[in-house]
Amino acid sequence: MRTLILAALVVIATPAAARAEVGIGMFLGEPLGVDVKIDLQRRQALDLLFGVVSIRDRDYSYGHVTYLVTAGVGRGRTVLVPLRLGIGAAMFGVVEGDVNIAARAPLEIALLFRRAPLEIYGEIALKLTFVREDGGDTALDADGGIGLRFYFL
Repeated sequence: MRTLILAALVVIATPAAARAEVGIGMFLGEPLGVDVKIDLQRRQALDLLFGVVSIRDRDYSYGHVTYLVTAGVGRGRTVLVPLRLGIGAAMFGVVEGDVNIAARAPLEIALLFRRAPLEIYGEIALKLTFVREDGGDTALDADGGIGLRFYFL
């Protein structure tokens, strides 16, 4: 978790483009948490999520940092529909003393409204847990859900 917080602080402190946008919102699903998306360049962003994840009927603290690239954008009259691919890392169970570390690869599709600073998005991510608190083998899993972000300049 400390590594995720340090990475977030480094990115926030890094000079960015003059029109960098920050989106803050909620992600509902697996994991459940507060989401922050920071635009780095025109089609690149950093996504941070802090919350909880349920594993074997137990809640664990959760955090991830994901680098997102917009692969394409559909354009409607009232919405943009970006398709984003990403790569990142997740840590969960740190607060509880059960450290798990995973690599994650999400696919995200969104509805970004043209006249409102609002985005509704869905995400599914493959998660490969390679450091497990129980010392078990590497585990492949899928996470997903829907989210809502409000954007600020």
